[in-house]
Amino acid sequence: MRFAALFVPNGMLPETWRPGTDGDALNLSPTLEPLAPVRDSVIALGNLFHRASRAGEGHYVKTTAWLSGAPVRRTGGRDLRVATSLDQLIAQRYAQDPLRTTPLDSLVLGVDPAQNRVDMGYSTIYGANISWRTPTQPAARELSPRRAFERLVRWTGVRQGGRRRALLDLVREEAKSLRADLGGADAHKLDEYLDAVHTLEQRIAAFEANARAEASLAGVDTPPDVSPRAPEAFQEHVRLMEDLIVLGFRIDATRVATFMYGNSVSGRDFSFLEGVEGGHHHLSHHEDKPEMKAQYARINRWHVGRFASLLQRLGEVQEADSTLLARTFVLFGSGIKDGNRHDPNDLPLLLGGGPLRGGRYVRQAELTPLCDLYLSLLHRLGFEDETFGDSGGPLTGLA
Repeated sequence: MRFAALFVPNGMLPETWRPGTDGDALNLSPTLEPLAPVRDSVIALGNLFHRASRAGEGHYVKTTAWLSGAPVRRTGGRDLRVATSLDQLIAQRYAQDPLRTTPLDSLVLGVDPAQNRVDMGYSTIYGANISWRTPTQPAARELSPRRAFERLVRWTGVRQGGRRRALLDLVREEAKSLRADLGGADAHKLDEYLDAVHTLEQRIAAFEANARAEASLAGVDTPPDVSPRAPEAFQEHVRLMEDLIVLGFRIDATRVATFMYGNSVSGRDFSFLEGVEGGHHHLSHHEDKPEMKAQYARINRWHVGRFASLLQRLGEVQEADSTLLARTFVLFGSGIKDGNRHDPNDLPLLLGGGPLRGGRYVRQAELTPLCDLYLSLLHRLGFEDETFGDSGGPLTGLA
């Protein structure tokens, strides 16, 4: 089993989220409508919260504790403290198991660079990290598609013909020889894999070229791994990171991944969406103004569409008698409910994939620790923990 967590900053507009009523089929509300192709593989979760995130104003506490539910030390300095996050706990457990260890313990991805400053008494490093290796050390995020790709295909640094070569390049001739000895289905699978990796590498090269061109036109020396401002480049950056998660799981380079679609208080300009003018964070503070709420909802819908697209791609990969999606839990959501109020209760959350009966809305009768879900996922992954964070027991209604 694999595990991925996809974080969205700035919450969701509650009135267009509306997954339905508890026990009912999942309602494809305006925000959730992109889930239609994968509806039977998704559960919407309701009335979950992090008690500790009620302390502290703004976004930072609610972002950095999203995968741990732990109290966050209020500091603008280096004495950061949260807790080891769910993804890193799983990665550490897998690394200790000879049958589960992989070349990379985890893949931690993002698109926005961190800015080390103080806001509302908190270091903004908190707002740039959901994955924590230890209570005091965030897991290093990778923003560059190129570097993430090279880690996955195990770049060797060997030089041939005046250029560095990837491991995949070095075995390509052997792969051709192997193909002659394979049956039709296996030969097709090998071709499909090699083509997918080659195509992804070409897309990364094109992305870097576009980023350099954009930086040159702007008169700045911006490295290509910093997310470009051009709307097309940003969208491709996101797609590349999602595809790298699929590739990492597909080749078993890693079984754990996290991806932040943006840092806390992300002001990303979403004017590439029809009917949207302005930045994400600004629009999330909609002040109940209909024109701002409509734009905020369109941004929410775009993020849900990205989640649905990732599930579709996982579902297209065959793995023995199943699919990669059936062997991957994908958590999607935000650390606040409504960006206008920074509400940490009844968080917008979706769980996709895995051996679960999807197409449902599972709402708890009363506010319940999100860590109950995390404890349930640990059990599903084969671990026998009795607690995680502030959990009171496994979440009900998932089976």
